[in-house]
Amino acid sequence: MYQRAATCYFRLHDAVFKPLRHVDGLAPLALRLLLAPVLWMAGTHKLADFEGTVAWFGNSDWGLGLPFPWLLAFLATATELIGAVLLALGLATRWIAAPLLVTMVVAATTVHLENGWQAIADPGAPFANERVIESTEKLERARSLLREYGNYDWLTSSGNFVVLNNGIEFAAIYFAMLLVLFFSGGGRYVSVDWWLARRFRARANHPQCA
Repeated sequence: MYQRAATCYFRLHDAVFKPLRHVDGLAPLALRLLLAPVLWMAGTHKLADFEGTVAWFGNSDWGLGLPFPWLLAFLATATELIGAVLLALGLATRWIAAPLLVTMVVAATTVHLENGWQAIADPGAPFANERVIESTEKLERARSLLREYGNYDWLTSSGNFVVLNNGIEFAAIYFAMLLVLFFSGGGRYVSVDWWLARRFRARANHPQCA
């Protein structure tokens, strides 16, 4: 009975999902299009004030205190800018995903880890640390001041006020997205990688290339 049920399940599973392999490139395309603008903004912000970025990388009092700050700032900026372009095109997707994964690990461990998990402070959410819990009183105090002395309805018309906790949440999410791209590639039909592979992979496997 169980074997028959399992057999029927997998027949249904394959009938429904096997045809979807022809559009399975949509998933990596979505990840690429989400990541590309995030990386581009991060890279352009570093580039716009590159001297400040270098100082932040190297200063141990108020910055990251990293060695070789100019080199590391240059590599981080270049990786984000080039990565944004390559991901948008789906070109060299796996190759660029690797250094971007390293970038996310470095960002998570050097910038965000000490703040815990949450990017936006929410005491009611999982992984709320003491820093997040303390933000509740500060945020409520700020709101009361704005209600008393400011136009609160206008100030909140674009969204609620929040406390930026700057935890590892976003870096971890981006890491997971890049990890998927590292293993999946740019996607069938929707990436330059796929079209280049379709044209040149057979030639690359030719004995003359060995």
